[in-house]
Amino acid sequence: MADDDKIQGEGDYDAARRFRKEQEDFARNGPVEQKAKEAEEALDGPEGAELERARRETGAKGGE
Repeated sequence: MADDDKIQGEGDYDAARRFRKEQEDFARNGPVEQKAKEAEEALDGPEGAELERARRETGAKGGE
């Protein structure tokens, strides 16, 4: 497929593959525990109510 024929936007398959690979690499090798602790501290801090409101508005699943 020529570069001119690449699907872009939500159908950008190359970007989707790169994103998936980076997510998998982070889950395997990244500072997951550190990021989880930072998230917990943010939820317990002054921005916690705003973060919880955003989670509910987006329909994101919580850790409950």
